[in-house]
Amino acid sequence: MTGTRIAALGHYQPAKVLTNDDLAALVDTSDEWIRSRVGIRTRHMAGPEEPVDKLAAEAAAKALASAGLAPADVDLVVVATSTAIDRSPNMAARVAARLGMASPATMDLNVVCAGFTHALAVADHAVRAGSAHRALVVGADKMTEIADWTDRTTCVLLGDGAGAAVVEAAPAGAPGIGPVLWGSVPEMGHAVRIEGTPPRFAQEGQAVYRWATTRLPPLARQVCERSGIAVEELGAIVLHQANLRIIEPLALRIGAVNAVVARDVTESGNTSAASIPMALSKLVACGDVPPGSPALLFGFGGNLSYAGQVVHTP
Repeated sequence: MTGTRIAALGHYQPAKVLTNDDLAALVDTSDEWIRSRVGIRTRHMAGPEEPVDKLAAEAAAKALASAGLAPADVDLVVVATSTAIDRSPNMAARVAARLGMASPATMDLNVVCAGFTHALAVADHAVRAGSAHRALVVGADKMTEIADWTDRTTCVLLGDGAGAAVVEAAPAGAPGIGPVLWGSVPEMGHAVRIEGTPPRFAQEGQAVYRWATTRLPPLARQVCERSGIAVEELGAIVLHQANLRIIEPLALRIGAVNAVVARDVTESGNTSAASIPMALSKLVACGDVPPGSPALLFGFGGNLSYAGQVVHTP
């Protein structure tokens, strides 16, 4: 078996920005209320002409361009999303069609906010086993389409976007994508829900907060142990961008004192499966994290699922 690495990253957000003041015109809230409770200032909102697969394809095209690759160079497309309204064609097939790919394997994964790190692990395993040569992994969600705009505790959280990574083989033992740690708490799956017709997002905020800030830090440290990386060696921590009141205490309890902590949630909101690849892509693009830095990726949320791995930045 070979190793794997992330060759390149890309991200995409719709042009329309929704501010806290915009939301205050819709529900009983205010800029101060939102900032003090979740740390979000703005979020991006896709229009009717921007379905999930368009968001995903835009991010994927940027990742391919950054890697200097053509769509034909990819033989596996994995899209993590929980906001695909249609069942078939799936989002991965639609992304492949938009990019003009010839005959890749295409699959969607729905693990909500932990979707990207699950999808990255699936692609990592496929390339290591030799069943894929090069994979395109995308996290994309249009959360504003499933928002309950009458619920001020949830609608202020949500935004739209996509992030993508190109995964390819690397020499065994070389810095790249580390082993995944994943799992769930099925009996608490009700704490984060996307249910109904039309589907609407709902959550039990306090239950999620307690679980994330108390149960997840030791699991995140375990991810580092599996990769042979001390937490002090981490160059970046990219957690699911749920809200700042979860990200900051969770990062503190992990104990990576030298790491840059992604806080993209402040300008992007909670974009579910898109949040980790989008935040990582921005950190790399801005030069906040040097190439080859070990970064902890850790997704958590819906189903009370979690998945994390240490990757080295491209």
